[in-house]
Amino acid sequence: MRYNSIEEILKNNQAWVAQKLVQDPTYFKKLATGQKPPYLYIGCSDSRLALTRFTGTEPGELFVHRNIANQVSLTDINFLAILEYAVMHLEVKDIIVAGHYGCGGIKAALEGRTIGLVDNWVNPIREIYLQKQDEIDALPTQEERWDRLAELNVQMQVKNIYQTSVMRQALQQQKALEVHGWVVDIRTGLIKNLQVSTKQWQLPSLSVAAL
Repeated sequence: MRYNSIEEILKNNQAWVAQKLVQDPTYFKKLATGQKPPYLYIGCSDSRLALTRFTGTEPGELFVHRNIANQVSLTDINFLAILEYAVMHLEVKDIIVAGHYGCGGIKAALEGRTIGLVDNWVNPIREIYLQKQDEIDALPTQEERWDRLAELNVQMQVKNIYQTSVMRQALQQQKALEVHGWVVDIRTGLIKNLQVSTKQWQLPSLSVAAL
């Protein structure tokens, strides 16, 4: 695959700006006035996930946090600050946790071949595998096992959102928030909605049960 040079990327930017200005001469003036995105998107850092192309959204619609294998870490201050800002200040209406099939972090967790910080980072996914090992190992192919672990990981990260103090406070304040679990299928370009049920986690004082 051929990649664009830095010079080509800058030229592409200029062409995109020119196209936008033809469509709407005030586009960037309106964009510069501030943001009020309806969605917080928590996804994987994978370079193949071009969010605006997969979702058909425009700049200003998605407030984004990305990391390896779309983790909702309860000890990650960066993530917690983003969640708090999105929920309490931007007042997003929907939170999307999106994994994807063919995720390197999922493969690393399942196969245990990584070392260093990445190995530490994906260890929670390895714990999911150990909890669901019989189900996952029963699948006939390695690709199906990766896919199922990617789905289970998304479900767990949705659960983790409800374990944060930010979400508990939002529920106490009766903010109209919905949390969604998606998996992007890079092989087809389609987004799969996992229809994760969150009702059992939506009471502020409720102890979250295991998946």
